[in-house]
Amino acid sequence: MASASPKETLLESAAVPLLPKHIDEDDDASLYALQCHGTWLHCGYHLTTSIVSPSLLNLPYAICLLGWSTGMIFIIIGALVTFYSFNLLSLVLEHYASKGLRFLRFQDLADHILGATFGRYFVGPVQLAVCYGAVVGLIILGGQCMKTVYSLAWPNGEMELYEFVIIYGGLVLLVAQVPSFHSLRHISLISLALSLAYSAFATAGSIYIGNISTETKDYAIVGNTENKIFGSFTAITMIAASFGNGIIPEIQATLAAPVKGKMFKGLSLCYTVVLITFFSVAISGYWAFGNGTSSFIIDNFVDSEGNVLVPKWFLFTTLSFIILQVSAVSGVYLQPANILLEEMFVDPKCKPFSLRNVISRVISRSISVMIATTIAALLPFFGDVNALIGAFGFIPLDFILPVVFFNLTFKPSKRSIIFWLNIIIATVFSLIMVIGIFAAVRQMIFDANDFHSPDRLSSSWTLSSLGKTSWKSFSSYLTKNIYSFSSI
Repeated sequence: MASASPKETLLESAAVPLLPKHIDEDDDASLYALQCHGTWLHCGYHLTTSIVSPSLLNLPYAICLLGWSTGMIFIIIGALVTFYSFNLLSLVLEHYASKGLRFLRFQDLADHILGATFGRYFVGPVQLAVCYGAVVGLIILGGQCMKTVYSLAWPNGEMELYEFVIIYGGLVLLVAQVPSFHSLRHISLISLALSLAYSAFATAGSIYIGNISTETKDYAIVGNTENKIFGSFTAITMIAASFGNGIIPEIQATLAAPVKGKMFKGLSLCYTVVLITFFSVAISGYWAFGNGTSSFIIDNFVDSEGNVLVPKWFLFTTLSFIILQVSAVSGVYLQPANILLEEMFVDPKCKPFSLRNVISRVISRSISVMIATTIAALLPFFGDVNALIGAFGFIPLDFILPVVFFNLTFKPSKRSIIFWLNIIIATVFSLIMVIGIFAAVRQMIFDANDFHSPDRLSSSWTLSSLGKTSWKSFSSYLTKNIYSFSSI
């Protein structure tokens, strides 16, 4: 067999977000951008950060909408199907890498398998939208958690939620300046530890409140038939979002060659953490609060009158862990947007850290985060945003396309079990995606008129008329009916 050319060798070890559209062997910036020495452990850290995020704190509410047995079944299905589909996608990437074609982005893989039109006009935009939407949702959550911490420390403070959303956006802006995906590996390791920490605190807090509560726990699904049906699909899409990733090719691209087998090890590490965190939080949360479970389990640590049901230091610590981890998750999900910005504004003829490219990178990434922060300040619906993201993006990227790519790449026999299993997964989750999008949008419309913040330390929000000037609308929307915290 002929030896690989220098360019093929380089591609085999490539990994990165500093990707130019065209690779030139004589382009120092391109060569620098494509170098990487990631291990399977680093890959596991990135996978865990992208999957084990605060969206897992929605799982008790998902069970609330589905019931004990159905809820647990769908969480188990979500774990099994995503672990299976992620491994299939990894095998597809390894297959092409063994042939000298290492795809560094989801869109590039889709271009090769489905054609440039499908990759460029569907997969690329959907991935960018879902990852950027995740960043918006995370900034919302980070701001809400900061508001709660502030309110615990200064019950009579006058700062409002939108101010904390803006402050948290500033923190994300700093994380966004990390130059490459591989450079995030140490932050991702810290993120893994933080996810274990706040999951343990959420589980312990739920068990504590469940034991001291004198109220009878009710596990019946509430609502009329219509609400139960749409609620079930909303729950399924929330579960999908909790297990969602959407950037498997980009994470696998951080691995140094040879890549064979490393992704499986990384996924095994990730799903060990998933099993520990997801099921402990889901089971303890629903057990403790029944059909009174909030869409964000930490909400239940404060009653309807604003009384904290756990020690204040306990809630403060839990929220602090979440705030820190969310910034790391945001950094991971900014990568597709960062890659696009690199292609648009960075000059590959200059060195990666030349003054020209550093200024372009800082400005473009900062504007990207500022836009996300502005959207977050206008749309504080973390639970609903999470469900919509799950239906619109994570289901096609994580449940449907991996099995389709596998069948088209390896062409298993139509008589084989794996062929029909993949067809069933693609068909079932395509239906769930369509209905889930409708259910999530329906819920967002309802919540636009009667919104309750994911922390009960804030009151209901009512959207003011959009017919007024944008600033008046923004101000009244952010300041209307906010609770004081004197009762804490």
